[in-house]
Amino acid sequence: MDITRKAAMKTLEGAAEYFPGKVTVSGQFQRPDPSRVNGAIVHFDPGARSAWHTHPAGQTLIVTEGVGWTQVEGGPKLEFRAGDIVWCPAEHKHWHGATQHEAMTHVAIQESVNGSPVTWMEKVTEQYLAPVGGD
Repeated sequence: MDITRKAAMKTLEGAAEYFPGKVTVSGQFQRPDPSRVNGAIVHFDPGARSAWHTHPAGQTLIVTEGVGWTQVEGGPKLEFRAGDIVWCPAEHKHWHGATQHEAMTHVAIQESVNGSPVTWMEKVTEQYLAPVGGD
């Protein structure tokens, strides 16, 4: 067993090219082979979000605090809250982040395929402030 203590975890600012607004990433982990699992704890200040992106094997978000929005390209913008678990299937172009007025924190878990867990794309623009759609 291996325990990474909170005091030993580094906290980094999310790269502005991938995260418009203030985003902090902590607890990053990458499991050794044969596992492909990696993840992190990601905190989004109000108004912060990811750019559009895909994951080759999908992504699970475990929402620990706040309220957020997410959207798969071509689908409605959806709202999620602390306690919810969000699944985005493999290769679905999507984004997620805090709402305009509330912060949000989630644990992001995904797998690497051919050494990469994510493909980043353009920033989210007008979709961020579009109305929330169905559940």
